[in-house]
Amino acid sequence: MPDSSKPIGLTSATSLVVASMIGAGVYTTSGFALADLGTPGRVLAAWLVGGVVAVCGAICYGSLARRFCESGGEYLFLARAVHPAAGFMAGCVSLLAGFTGALAFAATALESYLTPSGESWEWLPSGSLAMGSVVLAALLHAYRVRPGTWVQNGLVTLKFGILLGLLALALSRFPAGWAGYTAVAPDEVLPLSIYAFASSLMWISLSYSGFNAAVYITGEVQQAEKVVPRALLLGTVLVGLLYLALNGVFLWGPPQEAITGQAEVAAIAAAALGGEWPARLTRAVIGLSLFTSISAMTMLGPRVYAKMADDGLLPSWFQASGTVPRAAILLQTGLSLVVIRFSGLRELLSYLGFTLSVSAALTVTTLFFIRHREGAAALPVPYYPWPPLLFVGSTLGFAGLAAFLNPRECVAGVGTILFGLVVYWGMRGRKG
Repeated sequence: MPDSSKPIGLTSATSLVVASMIGAGVYTTSGFALADLGTPGRVLAAWLVGGVVAVCGAICYGSLARRFCESGGEYLFLARAVHPAAGFMAGCVSLLAGFTGALAFAATALESYLTPSGESWEWLPSGSLAMGSVVLAALLHAYRVRPGTWVQNGLVTLKFGILLGLLALALSRFPAGWAGYTAVAPDEVLPLSIYAFASSLMWISLSYSGFNAAVYITGEVQQAEKVVPRALLLGTVLVGLLYLALNGVFLWGPPQEAITGQAEVAAIAAAALGGEWPARLTRAVIGLSLFTSISAMTMLGPRVYAKMADDGLLPSWFQASGTVPRAAILLQTGLSLVVIRFSGLRELLSYLGFTLSVSAALTVTTLFFIRHREGAAALPVPYYPWPPLLFVGSTLGFAGLAAFLNPRECVAGVGTILFGLVVYWGMRGRKG
């Protein structure tokens, strides 16, 4: 029987996964990928590969959630399976990158999208919209779990409904209205560069991050050992299918020369297929997608810090007050406002891509340790060992490519990881 004291069911947990995953990436990435890869088919293949990797990640995190059926995410998994120092390191990554940095990135992207270049808003100080969206999300989740969850579910449902409507409009114009739906002559196809494919896949993989969202609120989920793995897999599969459908429209709807190398590929495709009002509606959906991501991260991240406080690794005032960790929400919100003030989109994107890939790979690696130490029955994993092997290999490959392309931001990522370890051992030394 569902536990009525726990406010989150399968629908809300799945909604959090969807909200965490769908952000700006799906609406902007494919134009740049098309410039690198040369054909829409190759770009769609990259999105398919990224989806397979994300599904593998969802399977692995779902298995860990069944074993460690508490809130806390990577912090909990690494602290319980490896060592408290590893967990504290993962908690610092969550605080500085996984939620605070990612939240600031989504908010900055929201402001950048709503105030594009060429539109003058001199009366509004830079960063105001981004900071306002973060504060609004904090107010939404700082008092009670259920009202914030209801609003989140409603926004995600609205977003999905509008996207399905746009897809239906696009299909109604197929094939005559799809200007890009033409065969590419063999002599026009550029040779496929493995490096270019891997580089495009690295950025596409960021659009799939968030597949693990439900593990951060496991302790508040009804029948969590069953519901959380289902929510992870269901949400990831739904988003993956939606991404493939949307990118089919983005890549073949407008003329390919109109979207190659362009950031606003979704708006360009909508305008080409339906005119001005679908383009405006698409912009509204992007803004809504970004805010639901901000809202989801505001709800999820503080649960990690509350769990660290429960374990004595953070001050006790970060523990949940009732069911809501208000002090942790205030901490994350304040840090996000600082990051918004002093960081740019590109720097944040490179930093997050590297840091989160390393943290996720380390987390999934615990599957191998636990099964080796305690036996396969202690931690069942569907289709083992292929999901963890594929996920760890891919994410570490993305991290290595990110380090090569953006060494400065990756040094900051390594610094974040080492910072957590140094602080942990410093605290342990003082207690000793």
